[in-house]
Amino acid sequence: MQLRRARSEDARAIAEVHVRSWKAAFPGLLPQDYLDALGPEDRLGQWQEALVSSPWPAVLVAEQEGTIVGFVAMAPSRDTDADRAVVGEIQTIYLDPPAWGGGVGLALLRAAEVELATAGFVSATLWVLATNAKARRFYERHGWATDGGTQLHDWGAFASPDVRYRRTLPAVPVGRQRRARGGDTS
Repeated sequence: MQLRRARSEDARAIAEVHVRSWKAAFPGLLPQDYLDALGPEDRLGQWQEALVSSPWPAVLVAEQEGTIVGFVAMAPSRDTDADRAVVGEIQTIYLDPPAWGGGVGLALLRAAEVELATAGFVSATLWVLATNAKARRFYERHGWATDGGTQLHDWGAFASPDVRYRRTLPAVPVGRQRRARGGDTS
């Protein structure tokens, strides 16, 4: 497996993984008619736009044998109660279902934590569907804990309750740190 920065030409593959992951992970958690109707085209524009933004969101992909099997996107926190200079956010992390349980998710999570720490963030948050017990166990096993934050995520066609997780990021040697806005501190 190789982790690398996503490129604009990866948008379609990311959108396809995004949709396959949702269709496999969310039956019984989100409306089935919504999942059934979801296609890569519904996510393609989002990823085309994200991959030309600079410096945020930063998007990393995991490849196996030249095929994208997962991705993670991160940026300064979008939360109104966060100091965006020191709190980063893992906005999304999804894997192709055949890659589940093979270490790809953990590799992407750890790479995102290092990326955010290197950018100068001290802690990070992420939001999880409150009823997604599998995802919540994953984050808890790897050092993330709920911090009491909740929100109702309005998807347009439906709304779902989310819970916020937080963790302190690993220390990065001073010479490797960059400012959260993308500049160098040296």
